[in-house]
Amino acid sequence: QVQLVESGGGLVQAGGSLRLSCVASGDTICTSVMGWYRQAPGKGRKLVASITSDSSTYYADAVKGRFTISRDNAKNAVYLQMNSLKPEDTAVYYCHAMGCPTVYGGQGTQVTVSS
Repeated sequence: QVQLVESGGGLVQAGGSLRLSCVASGDTICTSVMGWYRQAPGKGRKLVASITSDSSTYYADAVKGRFTISRDNAKNAVYLQMNSLKPEDTAVYYCHAMGCPTVYGGQGTQVTVSS
């Protein structure tokens, strides 16, 4: 199993920035692929960005050019730098370990962007 702990959420004005962090422990072989998902009120959970162990990345169209995902393999950590935040980025952000048949997710961190 993998345990994931997210941090770094908060309230920010539109145009501002936040940096989310996620630290993994346990069966870290499953962290070969890591991702950030988000779930807005009343909507489904959607993939925002993902990164492989060799730092290949994917971004959803909605965040391209504004968000940057990165990782520190030595610390079993993954980060999401979010710039130029918009009110529509408001959601609970979840870190996921996707490198095993079972996908593990954290408890989430709230990001609220005010207009």
